[in-house]
Amino acid sequence: MFNKIMKRGHRKVAKSDGTSVDYVCSPTGRSSGPVSTSNVVVNHASRGGLPPVSSQLRQLPATAGMVPLPGTIENLPMFRDVPVSERQSLFLRKLQICCFQFDFSDTLKMVREKEIKKQTLVELVDFIQSGSSKISETNQEEMIQMISLNIFRCLPPASHENTGSENIDPEEEESFLDPSWPHLQLVYELLLRYVVSSDTDTKIAKRYIDHSFVLKLLDLFDSEDMREREYLKTILHRIYGKFMVHRPFIRKAINNIFYRFIYETERHSGIGELLEILGSIINGFALPMKEEHKLFLVRALIPLHKPKPVAIYHQQLSYCITQFVEKDFKLADTVIRGLLKYWPVTNCQKEVLFLGELEEVLEATQAPEFQRCMVPLFRQIARCLNSSHFQVAERTLFLWNNEHVVSLIAQNRNVILPIIFEALEKNIQSHWNQAVHGLTVNVRKMFLEMDVELFEECQRQYAEREAKARELEEQRELMWQRLAATATAQEG
Repeated sequence: MFNKIMKRGHRKVAKSDGTSVDYVCSPTGRSSGPVSTSNVVVNHASRGGLPPVSSQLRQLPATAGMVPLPGTIENLPMFRDVPVSERQSLFLRKLQICCFQFDFSDTLKMVREKEIKKQTLVELVDFIQSGSSKISETNQEEMIQMISLNIFRCLPPASHENTGSENIDPEEEESFLDPSWPHLQLVYELLLRYVVSSDTDTKIAKRYIDHSFVLKLLDLFDSEDMREREYLKTILHRIYGKFMVHRPFIRKAINNIFYRFIYETERHSGIGELLEILGSIINGFALPMKEEHKLFLVRALIPLHKPKPVAIYHQQLSYCITQFVEKDFKLADTVIRGLLKYWPVTNCQKEVLFLGELEEVLEATQAPEFQRCMVPLFRQIARCLNSSHFQVAERTLFLWNNEHVVSLIAQNRNVILPIIFEALEKNIQSHWNQAVHGLTVNVRKMFLEMDVELFEECQRQYAEREAKARELEEQRELMWQRLAATATAQEG
């Protein structure tokens, strides 16, 4: 109740008196409430915020980050129309134009100025991409500061925060499209072209694209705009590839995002994109694998199966997990036991995802690792075989369509068949779904052809257990009848 009252109090107020109203950034980088900004310009980045504009931009104008007055922005000449000697100066002037901020919630407001900034950004992107003139160190610094001013901002409230409902399924939330994307996209494109350019000297660029810049970039992955997350994914991946000095820091920072998501919030828009980057990084790990990477698997990747919205990023997570096992097959036992630890109990759709991932892991599993975990694994598989949800039972039976999995089972049938025999028999006797019934018959036949003697022994043991169970049930029923008769006699 207290949280709801607080959220009502943080709604954006009407601008009836002409006062400029903006949101204050919370520690998570999201807007949390309105404050008057009539005399103050606030430019926040997620978690920690940027320094004041005056200290952030040394050579850019004092108006940087502010909304310009109508008519104060003029078109500058194009790069091709000025001598080569004047292009660096023109580049800086164009950066100054791009430091102005606009309100995109009103499409009819300052249309001319918005278009000038857009065209200026297009020219800057083309200038970097063409490589016709190397940018001076000063201009590189100012360009990164201009980019920071535009992209490091307070993200709008998440959709579940706007509605005040914490129980909305993230998969059902409507996708958010940032109205300022026409400018944001070009700023991201400029950063991407700068990072990938062969003219960019990493020894110089790392002074500006430093740890602080990377952290703020990572915080933006929580943006609900998928287009922004796609750009961030590409840019961060390129930074990881080009700036070797940042690699351990980037991995650790991503780790921390995962920890917070798993153990605190269970809400983050960019987990899938971060996992896509990691999939490529894991693919490049050298062998023998460092202990640091194995700890990352155990402490971050495997626990990512726990959060409720795992379906949103499961495809990317499954790829990362499989990459680890393909790189080092000895990790298969660790991964399978990790899956069993977080195996869903009541969420059938999540179980289907786990079964699909399990098959991919088993594809890369060798016999020694399989033998270490096969007993707990097939106890879980037996439970899945008897699931009343037909998709779970059916997906489990599909494991026997995989030749490698069947070969592992065949080599260890003496252990596996006694574990799952009862589940197979129960499916044949009483499962309601015909497809599951048919697939179970095929699996049963497969075991019979593998080892007739073992199959008959399991059948005999199953018949004995069933006979004992019936006998116990009869004794229990008889006992109740005697108790009922005694009670009736005493009443009479």
